[in-house]
Amino acid sequence: MAKLDKIFSAAVDAKASDIHIVTNEPIIIRHLGRLQKLQHPPLTLAQCQEVIFEILTAPQKKTLEQTFQLDFIYGIPGIGRFRGSAMLHQRGLSAVFRIIPPVIPPLDSLGLPDIIKQILGNHQGLILVTGATGHGKSTTLAAMIDYINENRAHHILTIEDPIEFIHPFKKGVVNQRQLGTDTLTYANALKGALRQDPDVIMIGELRDLETMSLAITAAETGHLVIGTLSTSSAPKTVERIIDSFPSEEQNQIRAMLSEILKAIITQRLIPAADGSQMVLALEILIGTLSMANLIRDSKTFQIPSMMQTKKKDGMQLMDDSLMALIQDGRISAKEAMSSSSKPDQFKPYLNKPN
Repeated sequence: MAKLDKIFSAAVDAKASDIHIVTNEPIIIRHLGRLQKLQHPPLTLAQCQEVIFEILTAPQKKTLEQTFQLDFIYGIPGIGRFRGSAMLHQRGLSAVFRIIPPVIPPLDSLGLPDIIKQILGNHQGLILVTGATGHGKSTTLAAMIDYINENRAHHILTIEDPIEFIHPFKKGVVNQRQLGTDTLTYANALKGALRQDPDVIMIGELRDLETMSLAITAAETGHLVIGTLSTSSAPKTVERIIDSFPSEEQNQIRAMLSEILKAIITQRLIPAADGSQMVLALEILIGTLSMANLIRDSKTFQIPSMMQTKKKDGMQLMDDSLMALIQDGRISAKEAMSSSSKPDQFKPYLNKPN
């Protein structure tokens, strides 16, 4: 048993989301969004190197030594899987581990509205899950793929860095490819994907121009493409995609995006008012005809007001989601204010009991 196994097991029992192994610090976990230092002696540089290198393969050690950073997966049977990111820095070597639940959560258990299932009923187009790191994008993506896998006899191809949740074969066939071991880059895998008869393509992150371009092409040519971006709102997601392309191509990209975009789901995890869990707040953009017209005509500044007036189509602004959570007593006004772009609207709720 590796020395970190005991720490990982304890962190899972404590319902932590992340574990930090840092030189000259005790073991640190993130629980309900906040870092907590455990009652543990500070780790020396030698101890950090020992416990991190103990769980790496020889090729992984070589990559870490050559590139000074490494993303990898570590699994403990019966406990779970852990997405690791090791790095060299001015104080030595550290690593952060994200805890991956051992079972893919059902879509219904995540607090997502029924409109998400309707969105997943599309057989082609682009669905994006966005939000900051640590706000549940990977879990939502896995639940979406699992829902399709349970309900449709499709070939689902995933491209991940690294593979987090393991998908069994259900109604569909799921082939999962990992960067570094199964394919070189997202773009390389996407070029091959179009020849591999996929119905659904899941991309772990649209992290560069080539990946975005290939994802749009795949969605335009009859595939359902599901991916993530680290953007903070639906309008910013649209702008981020368009602005990633050279100016002379942007009109064409607007037209293409307006036709293929099915939904943007932006997530934030907020500490619950009673401190028992994290609560999901959502912004949802639906690719309706009127929304497509705004995107094609370069009127993205009107997207928030369109989302406000089209709630019957399943659209929702983040601030409306936060307000509903306050009124249900699920989160505090203080937490809502820290997550809102317009915090003043929540001030009247600051002194009200939950």
